[in-house]
Amino acid sequence: MDNKLSMNDLLEAGVHFGHNRSKWNPNMAPYIFMEHNGIHLIDVNKTINKLDIAPAAARNIAKSGRKILFVATKKQAKDIVVKAAKRVNMPYVTDRWLGGMLTNFATVRKSVKKLNSLEQLLKDGSVNNSIAKRERLLITREKEKLENVLGGILDLKRLPAALFIVDIKKEHIAIAEATKLNLTTLALVDTNSDPTIVDFPIPGNDDSTKSISIITEFITQAIEEGLNERKVQKDEQDIEDREEGYDREESKERHKERDVEFGKKRFDKADKDQQKPLRGGAQRKRIKRN
Repeated sequence: MDNKLSMNDLLEAGVHFGHNRSKWNPNMAPYIFMEHNGIHLIDVNKTINKLDIAPAAARNIAKSGRKILFVATKKQAKDIVVKAAKRVNMPYVTDRWLGGMLTNFATVRKSVKKLNSLEQLLKDGSVNNSIAKRERLLITREKEKLENVLGGILDLKRLPAALFIVDIKKEHIAIAEATKLNLTTLALVDTNSDPTIVDFPIPGNDDSTKSISIITEFITQAIEEGLNERKVQKDEQDIEDREEGYDREESKERHKERDVEFGKKRFDKADKDQQKPLRGGAQRKRIKRN
C-alpha cells in the first residue's frame, strides 16, 4: 500500500497503550516497548512492521475473490467494524459469536434460511392478515433475534478464507474454530493476549475507539485495493476473451470461404472433364456402355 500509517498517526490514536502489567501475556514481550506507571506501552515500530504484512495478506485474499469475515463483538468496535465490512461487501459478526458458526457451518446456514423464510412470511400481506396478532409478534421477535446474530452473514454461502478479529481474548471461540479449520487469521492484539495463535497479529490497543478505527480502516483499504485489482483483471480477461472470440469467428469464416472456393473448383474441373472429347479406348468404352 502506498499510503502507510506514520508513527504520529498511531500515537495520536493511542495504539501504543496496553493493559496493566498484571494482565500481560508473556508472549507479547517482543512487542512491548516499556512499562510506564504500571501500564505496558506497545512498540509502535513493531506495529508499523506488522501493518506492512497483514494488509498485504488481506489484499491478496480479496484479490482472489474469497471472503474475509470481520469479527468484533465488543461495544466500542461494533459500529466501526459493521461500517468497514459493509463498505467492502464482506461478512461480519458483531452481536454474539455462535458456537460452531464455522465448525458447524451447515447448521448455521439452516438458521439463515429460516431467517429468510421469516422475512418472506412477514412481507406477505395475505399471511399477515391470516395469523393472530400474538403469533405475528412472536415471529417478529424471532426474526429480530436471528437478524442480530446472523444479519452480517446472510450472503456467506461458504466458509470464509480468513477472519479479521478485534480482541482475540474476547473472541477466543472464533480463533479456536478458525485454527481448527486452518483458516487465515488477522487480528488486533493487545498486551493481554497471545499473538502466537494468530497468523498475522497487529500489536495495538484493542480498547480505544480511535485505535480500533485506524487499524480497521487500514485493513479495509487493503481489501478495497485487492477488490479493485480483481475487477481490473476481470475486465482485461473479458476483453481478451472477446478478441479471441472475434479471431475464432474470423478463422471460421476464412475456412468456410476456402471450403466453398475449393468445392467450386472441383465442380468446375468435373464439368470440364465431362465436356472434353474422348479419344481412343475411352471413346470405345463409352460406345460399348451405350
